Amino acid sequence: QLPLVESGGRLVQPGGSLRLSCAASGYTLESYSIGWFRLAPAKEREGVSCISSIDGSTYYADSVKGRFTISRDNAKNTVYLQLNSLKPEDTAVYYCAAVLESPVIWYYEYEYDYWGQGTQVTVSS
Repeated sequence: QLPLVESGGRLVQPGGSLRLSCAASGYTLESYSIGWFRLAPAKEREGVSCISSIDGSTYYADSVKGRFTISRDNAKNTVYLQLNSLKPEDTAVYYCAAVLESPVIWYYEYEYDYWGQGTQVTVSS
């Protein structure tokens, strides 16, 4: 099992911002494409964003495009998801997932081999 640890989730007001982190220890994340997914109550898990290990390309769901930004800090062995202009419908458990090299379909959860335990993001006034 490849350990991935998410952090940064919390309660935030609508319009607020958060930065989620996906960290690894004992191995290098640089060789892995990292996807962020979210699971909200009564909904299916949704692909939010992905950063490719091949060329650094980034991908976003239409629902978050322009508000969320994925990035990678190889020196810190961490991938970030910056969440801006948060809406109540962004409330979910956010997971990061890893696959060696690059997924064929980035939002397809079965492309990913390793998952973190999730971090809760709640957007509410």
